[in-house]
Amino acid sequence: MIDGFLALYIFMLAAFTGYEIIARVPVILHTPLMSGSNFVHGIVLVGAMIALGHAQTPFGIAAGFLGVLLGAGNAAGGYVVTERMLEMFKSSKPAGREAK
Repeated sequence: MIDGFLALYIFMLAAFTGYEIIARVPVILHTPLMSGSNFVHGIVLVGAMIALGHAQTPFGIAAGFLGVLLGAGNAAGGYVVTERMLEMFKSSKPAGREAK
């Protein structure tokens, strides 16, 4: 029982800390931050694949499959959002023309 409370405490502390850190990030730094979080999502995806590979019960297989599915969607979506954000920073002027 104490392990469950400890896990809940760690989860709540991580959620609060993450919210406080992200809320204070300036707008200009959101793109690099998103790229870093995509890296973490890739690690989560690899972990979910390993968990799925070691699953032996139907519940473990279903949970592992769900983890792989959600992790892949999260990582792919993060890269799409990052690409769209980077498009906003590109110049609308044709290449090779300089302002005088």
